[in-house]
Order: sequence, then C-alpha cells, then structure tokens
Amino acid sequence: MFGTVVVGVGIAGLARIRDLMNPMPSSPSEHLKLFGFVSRRSFGNINEAKQISLEDALRSKEIHAAFISTENRSHEETIRMFLEAGKHVLVEYPMALSAKAARELWEMAEQKDKVLHVEHIELLTEEYKQLKKEVAGKDLVKGTLHFTGRVLDENKTGFPAFSGIARLTWLIDLFGDLTVTSATREKQKDKNYSRMTVHFQTANK
Repeated sequence: MFGTVVVGVGIAGLARIRDLMNPMPSSPSEHLKLFGFVSRRSFGNINEAKQISLEDALRSKEIHAAFISTENRSHEETIRMFLEAGKHVLVEYPMALSAKAARELWEMAEQKDKVLHVEHIELLTEEYKQLKKEVAGKDLVKGTLHFTGRVLDENKTGFPAFSGIARLTWLIDLFGDLTVTSATREKQKDKNYSRMTVHFQTANK
C-alpha cells in the first residue's frame, strides 16, 4: 500500500478524502492508504479519516505522497516542504503563482527523484471531453468564455487572473497557445464587485 495524506479540507480536499476512503473497485486508488489529513482548523476526524499535524505528516515514514488542496498562494511552500521530506506530491491547479517558482519546483522534484503532478480535474470531466470532441477539427473565429463567482480573498488566491486561470487552460487545451492582446480590471469596493476582461489571440490570429 502507498501511504498518503491530504493537505487542506476545502471542497477539493474533502473530495480527495472521500475518494481515498472509498476507492473505485479495481482502480489504482485501491493501492492508496489515507493516513490522515492536515488542516489549520481543528476537525478531529472526517469520514473516519483522522487529523494529523503537518510535522507528523512530513516525518512519517508510512506517508509516501501528499495531495495538496489548499489555497493557491500556499501551494509553493507546501510542495517544497513535502519534496524536502522525500514525498511525492499531487497538487491542485495552479501549482504556483509564477512560472519561475513552478520551474524551480519541477527541478527540485527531479533532483529528489520524486513525482510532482499538477492535476486540473476539470479537464477530466465528461462535459469537457464532449466539448473537446465538438471543437475538434474546427477553426476558432471568435468566441467568449464568461464565468462568475464570489469575490475571492486575493491574499489567499492570488491576483484575479489566478482565480480564473483554470478556465483559461480550457482555451489553450482546445485551441493551442494564446497571446494576451489586452486586459482590463474593474472594481467596485462598495458593491464587493470585481471584473476582469481579457482578450486573447490564437496562433493563426
């Protein structure tokens, strides 16, 4: 069995705990054993998974890999700690808030001979797979991707572009490399409202 720990118990972290506690029959998950979860908040147990300290997770010889599901800004530091401790790492997208930091983490994982895997789970959904089939072989002339959500704490999630970067990855996966041609941001603090508008161009303009 391959020992694991889940770090962070938001929506993604809770889903990880659920799936590790109840793996699909005959799936690779059956070979993973959840030793616990790490959180800044005090929970005790969640679905029979026990809460353990970060220090214990890093020190444990029974834990071989960490599933990181914390806010974007803490990804880089948490990855570094687990790689330093000799653990494999799976992290929710995005891995870091800069390309420089991401490259350093890839290099660190390579030096430690550990797997560093970034998972963008939306690209694995049936809805997305269907969308990809529908656009296959077609040329994009013009299009709009619009999504809404609550205003996020930038201290935890990073600049607003990072709040939406997972959706933008859809476009790159569907239509190839994109170039930013313009970007604007509108904020209305009194209404707790923020909007970012970005225009992209494909390789063939």
